[in-house]
Amino acid sequence: MAFLDLNNNRMMIKYVLKSICALVFILTFQLNAQEFLTHKVEEGDTVEALSKKYKVSANQIYDLNPDSKKGLKVKSVLIIPNVKAVKSNAVKVTQNLEKFTTHKVQRKETLYSLSKQYNTTEEAIKKYNSFLYANELKKGDELKIPLFKTEVKNEVKSEIISEVKPAIITDSVLPNGKYRVKKSEGKWRIAKNFGITVEELEALNPQLVDGLKENDIINVPKIKNTEIPSTTTVAIKTYTVLPAEGFFRLSQKLGLSQEQLETLNPGLKETGLKEGMVLNLGAEKVKPTNEMILVENQATNLGSDISNKDRKKIAIVLPFRLNTIQTDSLSLAKNKLENDKLLTIALDFYAGAEMALDSLKKMNVKLDVKVYDTNNRESNSLDIANELLENETDVVIGPLMTKNFDALASKLSLSNIPVFSPLTKEVAFSSNVFQTRPNESFLEQKIINYIKKDSTAHIVILHDSKHEAVAKRLEKAFPNAKVLTTNRNKKNGSDQFFIYEATLSNALNTGKNYVFLETEEEGFVSNVTSILNSKNNQTNLDIVLATTNMNEAFQSDNVSNAQLSRLRLMYPSIAKMFKSSSATGFYKNYEAKYNETPSSYAVRGFDLTMDVVLRLLSNTSVYDNAKNNILTEYLENKFMYSELKTGGFQNNAVYLVNYNDLNIEEVQE
Repeated sequence: MAFLDLNNNRMMIKYVLKSICALVFILTFQLNAQEFLTHKVEEGDTVEALSKKYKVSANQIYDLNPDSKKGLKVKSVLIIPNVKAVKSNAVKVTQNLEKFTTHKVQRKETLYSLSKQYNTTEEAIKKYNSFLYANELKKGDELKIPLFKTEVKNEVKSEIISEVKPAIITDSVLPNGKYRVKKSEGKWRIAKNFGITVEELEALNPQLVDGLKENDIINVPKIKNTEIPSTTTVAIKTYTVLPAEGFFRLSQKLGLSQEQLETLNPGLKETGLKEGMVLNLGAEKVKPTNEMILVENQATNLGSDISNKDRKKIAIVLPFRLNTIQTDSLSLAKNKLENDKLLTIALDFYAGAEMALDSLKKMNVKLDVKVYDTNNRESNSLDIANELLENETDVVIGPLMTKNFDALASKLSLSNIPVFSPLTKEVAFSSNVFQTRPNESFLEQKIINYIKKDSTAHIVILHDSKHEAVAKRLEKAFPNAKVLTTNRNKKNGSDQFFIYEATLSNALNTGKNYVFLETEEEGFVSNVTSILNSKNNQTNLDIVLATTNMNEAFQSDNVSNAQLSRLRLMYPSIAKMFKSSSATGFYKNYEAKYNETPSSYAVRGFDLTMDVVLRLLSNTSVYDNAKNNILTEYLENKFMYSELKTGGFQNNAVYLVNYNDLNIEEVQE
C-alpha cells in the first residue's frame, strides 16, 4: 500500500487492506462455491451479447448484477453463472499453495499471459500483488507469483448397507474407580461430574491419546457408593454462601426459593444467611425457575477438551454485496467502503473470524470453511441454504440481518443444522437457532441483581417519558426508590430534558446512592451528571450513576468523560473492553496486519468463531454442548446458552462494567 498517503487516507487504508486481504479471499470462496465466473466489462459489451457468449439468460446476469440494468460501465466486474461447471462426486481437484517465484514484467506481457505461463489465475496474482487492484500492469513491475500444486482425489460415495455397532455391555455397575463413557461425553463433562480437572482425569488415563469413545472403560476417582454420576444429574449438592448474598440472589443462582432452602436446611429460618455457611441443596436436579436466570459459572477452556477430531464443515454467511464493489476503481471502492456501514461491519466481523480460523489451524483441527455473500437479499439466503444442505454443513455463522437469518435458519431447521446469529437483537427462534446476543432483559436484570446486594444503598430512578416502562420495572425491583422525571412543558406536557438541582438534591440520602438515569437525550445526561458531580464532592454523599441502557447519549461530546468516571458510571454490556496495555496476541497481530486497533465487530468475529468451532469439536454436537450450561469467555465476549421452552438457545452471559479512572472495567462481583 505504499502508493497511499498514510495521513490523508487512514480510513481508506483500513478498508482497502481488508478488501485486499479478506474480501478477495471471500470472493474466491463464493465464486468457487456457487460456480460463477467474472467478466470485466469492455467497450461495446452489452448484456445481450454477454448472455450469448456465456450461454446464460439476460435475466440471470441482471439477477446477479442489479446495477447492469442501468447500463454497463467499462472496467466494472460482472458475476456470470458458469454453465460449464460440472459437479462430480467421483473426483475432487484441489490446489494447494506450494511456493512463490519472482517475475519481472516484460513489454507486452499481461495478467492473462502470465496466468497461463505460470498455470495460475489472474485473481491469484492480484491477491499477492495488491497494488494491481488500483494500477495497471506495466513493464518493470516485480511480481510475486504464487505456484500451486494440484491434487486429484477420487471420492467415491457409497451407500451404507449396514452399520456395525460395538457390543454394548449391559451391566451398569462397574468396580469402584471405573467408569463407562456414555454417548456424546467429553473429558470436561466427566471430570466435572467426578469433581476433578481435565488434567487430573488425563493423569488417571494416560492411554487417552485419541480422546474418548462411547463405551470406553476409564479410570476415575473412587467414590463412597456405587452410584455413578450422570450427565442428567447436577453434580453440585452443596453451596457455600458468599459475602452479602441474600435469598433473592441465591434463588437466581441456584433456582431454589427461600422456602425450599429453609426446608432443606433446618434452622436457616432462625439464623438467616451467613457468609461461609454451607447449604444443602438436596439430591434432586437444580432447575431454573424461569428462563431469565443469570448463572455465574466459572469459564471453561474448551480448547483443552477437543474430543471430536472429525473434519467439520463451517459456513460463514455475511452481506458483502460484492457485486456492488468495483475493485478496479480505487475512488469508487473507497467511496463504497467508507459509506457502506453494513459492508464495514461485515468486513470487520470477517477479519476477526479469519484470525480465529488461523488460530484454530494451529491446534491441528480439520476444518472446511466456506464463505458466502447474501448480497443482503432473502432470496440469496435461501439459495445459500440449499447449498449448505447439499454440502451437509455442520454449523453456520450468520447471516447478519434478521430477515436473511430467519429465512436461512428456517430452511436448515428440518435438517437440524445449527445456525448462530452474530449480532441482531431479534431472531425467529426454532430448534436450530442460537441467539448469541443476550436479550435486553438479561442486561437489565444483571445490574438490578448487583445493586440489590447492597441493601443499605438508597436508589433514585430518573427518566424521561420514553423510558417509563423501564422505570416501572426498576421501581418494582426497588420499591423504596425515589422516582423522578425530567421537567415537562406546562402547555403540552412534552419533555424538556432537564431537572432542577434542588429537585435532584432533595432525592439523595446521606451515604451510598445509586442513581439510575434512563434516557437517550445527551442534554439530559449532561444536566444530570453535572448536578451529581457537584454533590459527589460532599463528604456525606457517595453517588454512583447507573443505567440499564448504555447508548450514544452517554458518549456524546457534550458529556464529560471525567464526570462519568468520577460518578463511576455503571451499566450492563454484552461485551467488556480491553486495555491496550494488556493487549493479547490477537490485538497485536490485528494491528500488525491492518495497521489499526480492531473494532468491536472484529473482536466479536474472533470470539464467536472461536467459540462455535470449539463447541463443535468438544462434543458430538453443539446442542449437547449448549445443554450442559458451559460458560466460555474469550477476548471481550462470553457465551453460555440456555435452551428455551419454545425451541432454540439464548446466550445469557453478560458483563457489568463501570467507568474507573477514565477506563471502562468489568465490575468484580
